[in-house]
Amino acid sequence: MPSIDPGQYVQIWVLWLSQRCAAVFDVAAHMLTATVRLVEQVLSTPAPLIVIAVLGAAPLLLRRFGLAAFAWAALWLILAMRLWAATVETLSLVLVSTAVAVMLGIPLGIGCSVNRTLSVITRPALDFMQTLPAYVYLIPAVFFFGVGTVPAVVATAIFAIPPAVRMTELGLRQVDPELVEAAVAFGAHPWRVLREVRLPLARPTIMAGVNQVIMLALSMVVISGLVGGGGLGGLVVSAVTQLDIGAGFNSGLAVVLLAIYLDRTTAALGGASRPGAGRAARAQRRRAAATPSRSGT
Repeated sequence: MPSIDPGQYVQIWVLWLSQRCAAVFDVAAHMLTATVRLVEQVLSTPAPLIVIAVLGAAPLLLRRFGLAAFAWAALWLILAMRLWAATVETLSLVLVSTAVAVMLGIPLGIGCSVNRTLSVITRPALDFMQTLPAYVYLIPAVFFFGVGTVPAVVATAIFAIPPAVRMTELGLRQVDPELVEAAVAFGAHPWRVLREVRLPLARPTIMAGVNQVIMLALSMVVISGLVGGGGLGGLVVSAVTQLDIGAGFNSGLAVVLLAIYLDRTTAALGGASRPGAGRAARAQRRRAAATPSRSGT
């Protein structure tokens, strides 16, 4: 029986890509490093109590008083465990990775919602990306960018893209066709329909996708501690190698508290109605109801 080794061809492709596009990878590495350092500096320059107060007050804007109380208590506990610096580093990696994944995933999801062929082509790739073991993403990332923060960001962003694409496409496809037809009947340009009708109505589903991106990014950032990603992931890896149960528990608890805060906050953002979105939706429904009667007169 002949032997088949697909990994050999992938290795050849990775080697070719690393040689031909070395300059591109260097530029990307510098940009990502600068971005992560900037976010980390913004979060670490003020006193920790000030950052905790600001992050804890954010849910108050959404009238989530219980979430604000939990945020203050959780972040204060992280500070008391002397894990604030590692948490800031992890949060910086998560925010940058999530931003990259969202900037790539949402436009691709919009394209899939309007182009059936693109959706059919993209679906197997997304299935492959979601089922591929997370550790595998680290191998080409380390090969292209070396060890450190950059491969952690790249591997995390790629790992977290599928939910952004799928949920964006799903949300746009679930928009009531009558509302879209009403907007088109009144002469709205397709881009205006997308911006003012479809995207606002799909916003809760899209935000659910962003929520999943953040959760996947958090899980991958911990794994990225194996390649020098630092932060809480690095502390977890260090605790495992040294069999330090206490340090491992504290680091894992900090990850859980950070994950709960980010999860609840993004979920609240998805549930909050955008000012004017409800009025726009009601106006579009009235126009949709009025269109048949006008055509009949």
